[in-house]
Amino acid sequence: MDVSSVGGLSSVLSQAQTGDAVGTAVLKKAIDIQAQNAMQLLQALPQVSSNPPNLGNSVDVKV
Repeated sequence: MDVSSVGGLSSVLSQAQTGDAVGTAVLKKAIDIQAQNAMQLLQALPQVSSNPPNLGNSVDVKV
């Protein structure tokens, strides 16, 4: 194997590793933004408090 090709291969692998790291960082940021948007949507939902307190305490199941 030629010594000059080892240096070139090392450079290519380093660039690929850097590209993977950047892609992972962008993906993580996008997931964080989506999580924030989902939380904002959930917090924007109105709270339902007009139901009677006994509603939802039991389930009728017919076999």
